[in-house]
Amino acid sequence: MDTAKDTVGNNRIQPISDIQFGTDGWRAIIGDQFTFDNVARVAQAYADYLLQQQGKKVVVGYDTRFLAGKFAQRAAEVLAANGLEVYLSKSYLPTPTLSFAVQHLQADGGVMITASHNPPEYLGFKIKGRYAGAATPAMIAEVEQRLGAQPKLGSGTVQSFDVRKAYYDFLVTQLDMDALRNYDGVMYHDSLGGAGAGWLAGFVKHTGMKLELRELHAVPDPMFYGVNPEPIPQNQFTVMTVLKAEDDPTFAAVNDGDADRIGAVLAGGSNFNSHQIFAVLLKHLHHKGRTGRVVKTFSTSKIIDLLAHKLGLELVVTPIGFKYITDEMLKGGVLIGGEESGGIGVAGHIPERDGLLNALLLLESVIKSGKSLRQQFAEIEAEVGFKHAYDRIDLHLPSMEHIQAAMAKVQNPRSIAGLEVSATDNLDGVKWLFGEGGWLLFRASGTEPALRIYCETQNEKVVKAVLAEAKKLLGA
Repeated sequence: MDTAKDTVGNNRIQPISDIQFGTDGWRAIIGDQFTFDNVARVAQAYADYLLQQQGKKVVVGYDTRFLAGKFAQRAAEVLAANGLEVYLSKSYLPTPTLSFAVQHLQADGGVMITASHNPPEYLGFKIKGRYAGAATPAMIAEVEQRLGAQPKLGSGTVQSFDVRKAYYDFLVTQLDMDALRNYDGVMYHDSLGGAGAGWLAGFVKHTGMKLELRELHAVPDPMFYGVNPEPIPQNQFTVMTVLKAEDDPTFAAVNDGDADRIGAVLAGGSNFNSHQIFAVLLKHLHHKGRTGRVVKTFSTSKIIDLLAHKLGLELVVTPIGFKYITDEMLKGGVLIGGEESGGIGVAGHIPERDGLLNALLLLESVIKSGKSLRQQFAEIEAEVGFKHAYDRIDLHLPSMEHIQAAMAKVQNPRSIAGLEVSATDNLDGVKWLFGEGGWLLFRASGTEPALRIYCETQNEKVVKAVLAEAKKLLGA
C-alpha cells in the first residue's frame, strides 16, 4: 500500500477508500464492509483525532441491530488501547441518550454503533463531539484523514455506564411537567423494534404521569419486524391500522432505529409527516416564549420558511444532514433545527436531534393548545397561506455510476406535469423551483445506494403526477 509523509516526516498509510463517511457517519452492510476489522480501523482513526485534540474520555453506545453490542465492544477496546478513558453502555440505548451521556459524563466525544433508519442489514459508526452533538463536517474530515493507521489492541480498561435516570431528569427540565402529569389521555409509541423501545414508557413511569402509553413493537428486533426502521408511511402499517379505530386527539409517536428521528400517525390512521411535525414544534416553542434562528435542511417544506417569516424569526437553510444543523447550533441562538427525515433539535437541549423529547413536546402542544396535531397544522397553513402537499420516492439503483447517470439527466430542467420551472437551486442535489407553487428535488442518498426524489406543491394529485413523471424522466 502506498504511503505518504505527514507534516512531521512520519510515514502514514493513505485513507482506506472503502470506508467513507456520509451525511451522518459511516454505514455499510454487516459482514461485507462493516466488519470487526473495519470498525477497529475507524475507532483507531477517531482515537488518533481525540488524542490530537487532547481528549481523555469517550463514551460508546449501540442500538438493537445484529451484533451491535459486539461491534461497540470492539470499538471500545481500540479506544481504550490508545490510553483513553472509555465508558461502554450497559445495554442498547437511543442515539440522543448516548449524546446526552457525553455531556453528563463530561467526555470529550462519543461513538454510537447504529445505522439509524437504514435497512436491517446495515450497521454504522456515528461520531459525537464533546459538545454532545453530531460530528461537524470539519471533524469528520479530520477523522477520515486518519483512516490508514493500524488499530491498537490489548491493554486498556473499559467501564460501563447507565444514564437512563439522569437523561429522564434532564428531559423534565425541558417540559411543562404539570401539564403532562395531569393529562390522563392515551398516546401510542411505536419504536419499530429499535433502540427507543421502552424508553418513553420508562419516562412516563419515572415522572408519575397519568398518561396511558400504549407501546407497539416494544421488544427489540434486529429485523425491525420486517420493515426498514424509518418513520414514514410505508413502514407504519401496523400503527396506522391500530389508529384507524381512534377518533380522539390521540396520536402515535414513531421513532426510527436509534430514536433520534420522529414520525407521527394521527387518530384515524393518517400520517403526520416530518414537515408538519417541524411546523407544529416551531410554533409551540415560540408560544412557550422561546426565540432564535430557525434552521432547516434543503429538502424541508416551504411551510417552515413562511412560518419563520410570520413569526419574525431568521431562517437558515443548510445542505442535507444534521451535522450542518449542528454547525449552526454551535454558533448559538438557534430555536429549532430540523430536516425532512424527522431529525429535529430544539433550544435548551443538547445540539442533537431527539425523537423522544420531540414526542413529548408534541404531546405538550396538544395538551397546552387543546387542539389535535391536525388542527394545529391546519391553523398554520391558514396563517401562512400555503396548503402543504408532499411526498418522496426512493429509487434503489445498482451502483453509484447509475445514480450519477440519473443525476446527469436532471441538470437541464423542463416543464413537468404542467408546472413550469422558474429557477433551480443546487445547494444539495438539483432542485427545480415552481415559483410560488412548490419544488422538486433530485438527490443521491448519503447513506445508501439510492436516488431520492422529493416534491412539495399545494395539491396532492399534482405531487403524485410530478413524481410519476420524474420517475419516467429517469427511466425508472
